[in-house]
Amino acid sequence: MKIIIIGGGPAGMMAAISAKQKNSKNEVIILEKNDRLGKKLLITGKGRCNITSSLNIEDFIRNIPGNGKFLYSVFNEFDNKDIISFLHKQGLAVKEERGNRIFPITDKSIDVLNCFIKKIEELKITVKYNTKAEELLIDSNNEESKIYGVKTNKGNILSDRIIIATGGKSYPLTGSTGDGYTMAKKVGHSITELNPSLVPLEIYEKEDCKKIQGLSLKNIKIQILDKTKNKIIYEDFGEMLFTHFGVSGPIILSSSAHLIRYKNIKQLMKDKKILLKIDLKPVLEEEKLDNRILRDFNSEKNKQYKNSLEKLLPQKLKPLIIEKSSINKEKRVNEITKLERRKLVELLKDLEFYISKFRPIEEAIITAGGINIKEINPKNMESKKIKGLYFAGEIIDVDAYTGGFNLQIAYSTGYVAGRECDE
Repeated sequence: MKIIIIGGGPAGMMAAISAKQKNSKNEVIILEKNDRLGKKLLITGKGRCNITSSLNIEDFIRNIPGNGKFLYSVFNEFDNKDIISFLHKQGLAVKEERGNRIFPITDKSIDVLNCFIKKIEELKITVKYNTKAEELLIDSNNEESKIYGVKTNKGNILSDRIIIATGGKSYPLTGSTGDGYTMAKKVGHSITELNPSLVPLEIYEKEDCKKIQGLSLKNIKIQILDKTKNKIIYEDFGEMLFTHFGVSGPIILSSSAHLIRYKNIKQLMKDKKILLKIDLKPVLEEEKLDNRILRDFNSEKNKQYKNSLEKLLPQKLKPLIIEKSSINKEKRVNEITKLERRKLVELLKDLEFYISKFRPIEEAIITAGGINIKEINPKNMESKKIKGLYFAGEIIDVDAYTGGFNLQIAYSTGYVAGRECDE
């Protein structure tokens, strides 16, 4: 049997390996539009590759706001333990870090990619580089449509099975330019709305952000509210980053995956109704924080307010907090009133910014939306419309928070698509 995989990312590589391992007589070909495999894999986890998460399957599903339940079957077939085992067999050990995140022991994504490449070479899987799939070849003469090949920039290639693993529209420089959506739509598949997910957020108070851009805050709590209902949409604890346009970092990226699904979110942002609240000292209740500030002030009573707070805040954040507190910066700290101190405490527990919009999809880590899951068999990843056509990875309308979940989706859907397409 001849099996073509369109796309050489983690989903495509795993699909190819799985198909060849299922039956060594299968002729398996990866079509890769770039001059190398796994280009996007190399930049994941800031170049370290957050391989997967150590959480159990139920917790995995809870971290996939985009149609997580659709993935129960594939996770039961190939899960986080299986990808770790695969890498171990290729000679790469892993380690677990904060937040159940699994990384290669070497902290290098290239070592993860090399495990896939090593296996692909060992199994003698053909890789055609600089080969762009342009159109699916479908036989619709019978009662059911059936795949029989693919048109590429280098001519037609006939095939018994095709797996589309082209990724989404995020990070187009890695090759994810939405080609798979176009091909699938042309043969009758519907594509749900494509949106950026795991993407930084712009805020209205850009001037404030420019003053503290590059500042990373750890162990802080955020809440994002819909001010029209005074309703908390999302809350999290962890690390975030200020940029020249707004906010980024792990908990902000995860919030975007949730926000993108909130009703009328873009209009609410446009109307300045989506509020980001940052608790800079979440482990301290207001009274304890007030006592802490009072102790600091009492230790250096004659210090001017503008020169205080160094024990409490990062140096880069101090000027903004001092400005926003509306306390005279020239004032001696022993002259600051209880009411003024109360306002400072409230500011530290509730630093507010209004979110204006999502950054462009080109800057997103993943794409929310894709091939409608109602048109894919969840047990084998085969199209319900075209016999012999399968899907794997980000092209499907499934997406998750940060933490290795999206890569696991790629491995699991790729593994099942590759194994099942031999049936």
